[in-house]
Amino acid sequence: MIPPRDRGKYSGYMGAVMAVGTAGGPLLGGFIVDSPLGWRWTFFVCVPLAVVALILLQITLKIEHIKRHVKIDWLGSILLTSGVSLLLIWVSFAGNPAYYDWISRQSAAMVGGGVVLLALLVLVESKVEQPIIPLKIISERTTALAIIASVAVGIAMFGSTTFLGQYFQVARGATPTEAGLLTLPMIAGNLTGSVVSGLLISRTGKWKGYLIGGSILLIGGLGLAATMDHTTELWQAGIFTAILGVGLGMLMQNLVLAVQNTVRASDIGSASASVAFFRSVGGAIGVSVLGAVLSSRVSELATQGLAAAGIPVAGGATGASMDLVDMPAPVREIMRAAYGDATAEVFLISAGVAVVALISVLFIKERPLRRTLDIRPEAEPGRGRRLSGASAAASASAESTTPELASAGR
Repeated sequence: MIPPRDRGKYSGYMGAVMAVGTAGGPLLGGFIVDSPLGWRWTFFVCVPLAVVALILLQITLKIEHIKRHVKIDWLGSILLTSGVSLLLIWVSFAGNPAYYDWISRQSAAMVGGGVVLLALLVLVESKVEQPIIPLKIISERTTALAIIASVAVGIAMFGSTTFLGQYFQVARGATPTEAGLLTLPMIAGNLTGSVVSGLLISRTGKWKGYLIGGSILLIGGLGLAATMDHTTELWQAGIFTAILGVGLGMLMQNLVLAVQNTVRASDIGSASASVAFFRSVGGAIGVSVLGAVLSSRVSELATQGLAAAGIPVAGGATGASMDLVDMPAPVREIMRAAYGDATAEVFLISAGVAVVALISVLFIKERPLRRTLDIRPEAEPGRGRRLSGASAAASASAESTTPELASAGR
């Protein structure tokens, strides 16, 4: 509905709404968990919200229905789901003594199976008429680099939001509601970065600088968060996570915008979905791997701390419980210190991954945001470079669906 030149500010508005929702979710969830309702109501309460969204979309979203003959890529969908799921299951259980090691027969089988399934996916997608992941789109330079950057951003985003709340609860002794409040600086930074960068991009038509700046802020925020422990002042933690949030806000929506600007209107859905999909996969893998690192490191640090304090450990410390209230004070302090230090290492690893995002956006070639909904077709050989008045009007009409957008196109 909106040309890429104007899409930046609308993406900013969308990012702002998402930021508000992301802020409200932990607060509402923490309140529910602390209430007599219990944690299960964090799921029940979302049902009426989804119903409201369904009704609003049905009433207010008015888009012209265009009939197209679509052949669903069932085989590609099955191969994609199977290959990715197999790898996600592997990273979820690898390194856990109850299951299997990172280097083991089971790991080899699952990784090998995932690679084979994804290789078959590439083969199928190159043959079918309407692939679920169009190779011609994701192999384009901007899209490919944006996908790589999105995977890194996904790891940083999901990893930071997942483990930041746990850090406040375990290492700092906050309640679920308090932990939600303590994440507000990051959400505020996300909102600011998303809205301000979106407005500036729409005004100038330039977007690459904001991707570079967002990557640098993301690395800096994660690096600063890696210095935190269980004694860090909360105002310092707020500043560190706010910087992290600004970086995320400048990156997430604008990576999608960069891709949308390079593809035809008919391919925007596939291109946008590909970037979002790989970002989610990167986040899921990141949470699994970082979670395994966190658990292992907490166990190691807790065992060392307990041994140094002369406290016997039966079978070794297995990690920090989310509820340390009933533990003896010396043990509680050791567990909080272990969790705080281990969480810092998780942020440090995430900062290293974020460097990949910076390298990727540095190599993206900036193209000015077009003012038309679709890429202008090249003139046919033998035709003049100028269109007649009638042809120009027809071209503007084809590129825009409303008078306002037609005006923007001209």
